[in-house]
Amino acid sequence: MSSYDLLKGINGLDKILIRDATATATGCSAEVYLYGAHVTSWKNDHGEEELLFVSSKSIFDPPKAIRGGIPICFPQFSNHGTLPSHGFARNRFWTIDNDPPPFPTNASETAFVDLILKPSEDDMKIWPHSFEFRRRVALGPGGDLILKSRIRNTNNEGEPFSFTFANHTYFSVSDISGVRVEGLKTLDYLDNLQKMKRFTEHGDAITFASEVDRIYLSTPAKISILDHEKKRSFVLRKDGLPDAVILCPWDKKAKSMADFGDDEYKHMVCVEAAAIEKPITLKPGEEWNGTLELSTV
Repeated sequence: MSSYDLLKGINGLDKILIRDATATATGCSAEVYLYGAHVTSWKNDHGEEELLFVSSKSIFDPPKAIRGGIPICFPQFSNHGTLPSHGFARNRFWTIDNDPPPFPTNASETAFVDLILKPSEDDMKIWPHSFEFRRRVALGPGGDLILKSRIRNTNNEGEPFSFTFANHTYFSVSDISGVRVEGLKTLDYLDNLQKMKRFTEHGDAITFASEVDRIYLSTPAKISILDHEKKRSFVLRKDGLPDAVILCPWDKKAKSMADFGDDEYKHMVCVEAAAIEKPITLKPGEEWNGTLELSTV
């Protein structure tokens, strides 16, 4: 059974509260702002606790992006191109899509909302491509969070386009020094702190004692984040998103960000399902699908 409400969020911005209306659900919810199709809250049936990190200093004032939650990086990840960092999808107002073409069906979705973004005239000036970006934010059994992205090339002139993409997920953790990211051993990564030099991961798990900013390549469909203090793991399952970004700003970088608390880096880690190394190219009429499912154990 699908259930969502359109409400006013911070600074009067429209937000959608998605709730699992089935009898078995207790407190499962997700919150998504129309500004950026930006997920700012996720709670599952293991308790009322917030599972995503949003900075207490986040501004919620367009055109500034919201700091935390799950921003969308499209049509460009970071500075991998000529657009402003992370592209423009996270800085645009999306609309509710009441009549989307059928998504690949998943009977386990208990509640969802469909959103759509089409380029404005200003967008076409900086990225001259016609597209439709459809985004479904859904809850699954036990309050799993499911994010489905579909991007279609609607260019009439026969021009293909290419893009990079990420679900820039900020997870809430008790203490970053007790966090381990597992599932990436033996994989190559590009280190953004060393001018994108390529290295191979030799550790059983990624742990954190200083700033980390890496793009892991050709990653498995499942990655786990272990939070030692909470005795909890986040599990990411992904499809169509071959890369994974691991990011923690640490103290010096945290102090340099106006919309991020000086010590908040201790309570978050970004693990992002992404398509970066090999940009996705769509011919006219072609569509790309990317899915991310988040759960806790």
